[in-house]
Amino acid sequence: MDAAEIEEMFQGLGPVSIRRMFGGKGVYHQGLIIAVEFRDELLLKADAVSAPAFQAAGSRQWTYDGQAGKSTAMPYWSVPVDAFDDPEVMADWARLAYEAALRAAQSKAAKSKPAKSRKTRRGGDDL
Repeated sequence: MDAAEIEEMFQGLGPVSIRRMFGGKGVYHQGLIIAVEFRDELLLKADAVSAPAFQAAGSRQWTYDGQAGKSTAMPYWSVPVDAFDDPEVMADWARLAYEAALRAAQSKAAKSKPAKSRKTRRGGDDL
């Protein structure tokens, strides 16, 4: 899949940028990765909120065999078949992928935020 084909698929969401990665391509919208293209297959980002919709649509989750043959599931799902024929349907799935990317970024930011220290005034009252 070339860059022009990928950009066309995401037209309904808005502009995307494409970067080479892992022998494939990463698809980014507003600085967040929303999809990967690997071996001519497009996979959309999902999370616990959106994965059930992908599963219900017949998509499959991307897995690979890691160390010692242990299967590892990645947060990317195949594009539902009907999305390839309808730009509006594709836009809906792309929005779900972007929303999952936003939640992942928010969760990552919350985890990396240092704990606020509590300052105390004389007399022991908390501020």
